[in-house]
Amino acid sequence: MTLRILVIIPAFNEAGAIEGTVREVLAQKVPVTALVVDDGSSDATSARAAAAGALVVRLPFNLGIGGAVQTGYRYAAAHGYDIAVQVDGDGQHDPSYLGAVMAPVADGRVDMAVGSRFIDGHAGFRSSASRRIGIRFLGILIRLLTGRPVTDPTSGFRACGRKFIGVFAAYYPTDYPEPEAMVVVHRLGGRFTEVPVVMRPRRSGVSSIALLKPLYYMIKVSGAILLHTLKNRKVYEP
Repeated sequence: MTLRILVIIPAFNEAGAIEGTVREVLAQKVPVTALVVDDGSSDATSARAAAAGALVVRLPFNLGIGGAVQTGYRYAAAHGYDIAVQVDGDGQHDPSYLGAVMAPVADGRVDMAVGSRFIDGHAGFRSSASRRIGIRFLGILIRLLTGRPVTDPTSGFRACGRKFIGVFAAYYPTDYPEPEAMVVVHRLGGRFTEVPVVMRPRRSGVSSIALLKPLYYMIKVSGAILLHTLKNRKVYEP
C-alpha cells in the first residue's frame, strides 16, 4: 500500500525562501503533497508557494507557529493522510532528509520522528551558542519527564503517523510548540525517536525565536512543558 504523505510547511513572510523550499520538497523521490500554510503574510508568500506547486491555505491573520502547524494537521486529518511531515518554510530544513525522517514512522517503529542536527557528528548549521544552551536544557528536561534521550527538542523537522495527526488536529501547543509536542506524544503513550539530519542557515527573514531573549524563551517553554504533566489526558483527545 502506498502511503499518503503530506508535508506541512508553515510560513510567515517567507517570499524569499518559500518557492525554493517547495520545489526541493517536491523534487524528492518520495511522492508527497506539499501544503503551505501562509500564516497571514503581507508579502507574496502564497503566490510563490502556489507557483512552485504547493497547495496553499492562507490564514486571514497571523496565528503564530502553533496555529499554522495545527491548520496543516487539520488538513491532513480531514483528507486521510497517513503521515504528516513538518518542514520550515525558510529553507533551514534540507528536504533530502525527508525519507530518513519519515522512515521510523512509515515502518511502525515510532509515532513521531524528529530530525536532529546534534547526533552522529553531522555537520551543518547549529544556531548560536546561547540557543544551543537552551536546546540542551530543554532536552534534559524532556528526558527527565519522559525517560527518553532528546538532543534537538526545538527541531521543527519532524514526522508523525495517523494517530498523532488526529491528536494534533484537535490539540496542538501554541507558542514554540516543538518541545511541548514531544511531551504530548509521551503522555498519550506514543513513541518518539530522533534521526540525524543536516540543517542550513535560513535563506531569508528572521526567526521568531531570535526576537526573544534566550533566557526568556527557555523559561517560557520550560513552564509550558511542566504544565503538561498536570493536564488531564482528555485535553489532548480528538
